[in-house]
Amino acid sequence: MDCFIDTDFKKAIEFHGHRCPGLTIGYRVALIAIDCFPDKSQDEEIVAIVENNSCSIDAIQVINGCTFGKGNLIFKNHGKHVYTFFGRDEDKAFRISLIKDLSISNSSSTSKNIELFEKVRNGNATEEEIKIHNQMKDKKILDILNFDTNDLFKIEQVNMKIPKKARIYPSIECEECKEHVMEPLAKKSGSKIVCIPCYNEKDEQS
Repeated sequence: MDCFIDTDFKKAIEFHGHRCPGLTIGYRVALIAIDCFPDKSQDEEIVAIVENNSCSIDAIQVINGCTFGKGNLIFKNHGKHVYTFFGRDEDKAFRISLIKDLSISNSSSTSKNIELFEKVRNGNATEEEIKIHNQMKDKKILDILNFDTNDLFKIEQVNMKIPKKARIYPSIECEECKEHVMEPLAKKSGSKIVCIPCYNEKDEQS
């Protein structure tokens, strides 16, 4: 298996902690983004809008330099393998969407595969079952690596309004827990300015 893994994929695996199909999808997405925007984003030159919070995002952070910390990774909780990249200095954006069904339910032995997956995840699998599961996982990874790009994804250039650059806001003290909170995310609860957890706690008690 290792002979099929290049340097960038190895970096993504090291960052993520293990290899898996989800990370491999992100790796393939990251390669497409490199074709569109060759230079890794050092600051906010390239921005990624991702519509899921799966393993795939770790590959994009490592390979394309789009990270939550820099503010050039924007998460939308749509539960879809859809990724849009745009360059702030370039008048173009590309939307990449997964079109091939890679789910476990697409297998001919669906119920057995799901049962095996659950046993491994819950720590109830035997050594032999873990071995079989890993073989299945590695096969799916190789399939994803080898699929033709156009069979795996739909890639389209899109027009979009470019989001503003990330801002650094001042922090203020929550009047309940005394912890500091970013000013625009503070809430007013009665006469007090509080953080979101304290606001929600008050709301639940009322």
